[in-house]
Amino acid sequence: MNFPLFVARRYLFAKKTQNTINLISGISVVGVAIGTMALIVVLSVFNGFDSLVHSLFNSFNPDLKITIKEGKRFSSELPSLIELKQTDGILSLAEVVEENALLKYGNKQYIATIKGVSSNFIYMSGIDSMIVDGDFVLQQGNNDYAIVGQGIAMKLAIGLTFVNPIIIYVPKRTASISMNPERAFNRKYIFPSGIFAIQQDFDSKYLIVPINFARELLDFTSEVSSLELKLDPSSNPLEVQQKVKKIMGNEFFVKNRYEQEELLYRIMKTEKWAIFFILTFILIVASFNIIGSLTMLIIEKKKDISIIRSMGADLNHIRKIFLYEGWMISILGAFVGLVIGIFICWLQQTFGLIRLQGSGSFVIDSYPVKMVLSDFLMVFITVLAIGYFAAWYPVRYITRKFLTQEM
Repeated sequence: MNFPLFVARRYLFAKKTQNTINLISGISVVGVAIGTMALIVVLSVFNGFDSLVHSLFNSFNPDLKITIKEGKRFSSELPSLIELKQTDGILSLAEVVEENALLKYGNKQYIATIKGVSSNFIYMSGIDSMIVDGDFVLQQGNNDYAIVGQGIAMKLAIGLTFVNPIIIYVPKRTASISMNPERAFNRKYIFPSGIFAIQQDFDSKYLIVPINFARELLDFTSEVSSLELKLDPSSNPLEVQQKVKKIMGNEFFVKNRYEQEELLYRIMKTEKWAIFFILTFILIVASFNIIGSLTMLIIEKKKDISIIRSMGADLNHIRKIFLYEGWMISILGAFVGLVIGIFICWLQQTFGLIRLQGSGSFVIDSYPVKMVLSDFLMVFITVLAIGYFAAWYPVRYITRKFLTQEM
């Protein structure tokens, strides 16, 4: 039997002479429990938003994206592309042309990015599942159509039932100075067939059109702005990415989905860790109650300590008793906090009790929650570490001051 642990357990649940000690011990448990619960809930909400953002961006961004390092465009007739299409792990390759343009619809104007895509673009992502109005149709017979971001549609007041086309203006590549400004621009008309809603950055930026339409508008022949690749789900993405880099050479960037939105993902991860450290600091402050509780307990149990010492226990055993006492307060608080935190997260996952303000204008109505086992382990270990050091200081200091004098 572990004697110090046995005595510490008795001290934890036994009634003390001073009710204040019981009260402070209870406050310590509640403080640790609330801090633990807050960490679990907040980290789970961050995980939920992170998972949501990944799913939204993955519905638009390809598995791999190839762009040139110098310049804005390159030829789609490179010899390396033949080898690229035959590379194991690549299911499909789409050619993409992107350029800023002025859109005009009725009396409204808006600057956006036209994205000309080849016919197999639909296989690159899940954008067809993000259509909120109309259908994902880029070509029908000899007619070209555009898929409009919801933000652009709102700015221009575009409606699919209207008969007005979208007028697209882009500067001519070989334009000369003229008294008539319209001669410096290429202009084409296109009707919208669908409206997509993914994320504000995409919705307010992109107008998707057939690549031939975009090339005619931009006076291109075989140029592309990027190549988008769809990978075999059974393949290793990192290995395929390295193969593509080797084929394309040092003149091109080959970015996976994380690298395409690297800044955003880094910011989200930084925010999560910042919140974690802030809540951990609050938990440290809450753990000061453990110091007060142990200090008063050591002073009250001086007679008991004398009896235990006369039975042969040394100073190290006595210190362990109160160290275990403080640690058990932290463990009890951590366990209660974990249970409450998991229960709150389950309620939010199941019933969506806490709603987002402006519900109906977002892709979700309530705060997303995703519970991750590694977060639970990290929080539990953090609480135990804080509890250990919160107990270690008063035990070392008080026992040295009050008990060693009598040894």
